[in-house]
Amino acid sequence: MEPFLISLTNDEALVLFEWLASADSNSNSNMPDEATQKVLWQLEGLLEKGLLQVLDPNYNELLCAAKESVLNK
Repeated sequence: MEPFLISLTNDEALVLFEWLASADSNSNSNMPDEATQKVLWQLEGLLEKGLLQVLDPNYNELLCAAKESVLNK
């Protein structure tokens, strides 16, 4: 099967990663089915591998700046 490619800016990827990570840690009764959850975990993992900001001590500031950038596009 051929991969499906999605193009995101670094800021968009960071905002999406944060949402996926927080949705995962705030699990509740609205959990998706197992297949959907697997895809979301894979996407979160891919983003985490590609984002250097995840390990930065100023992560929260970088995330805020990324959100501003996305909103001001």
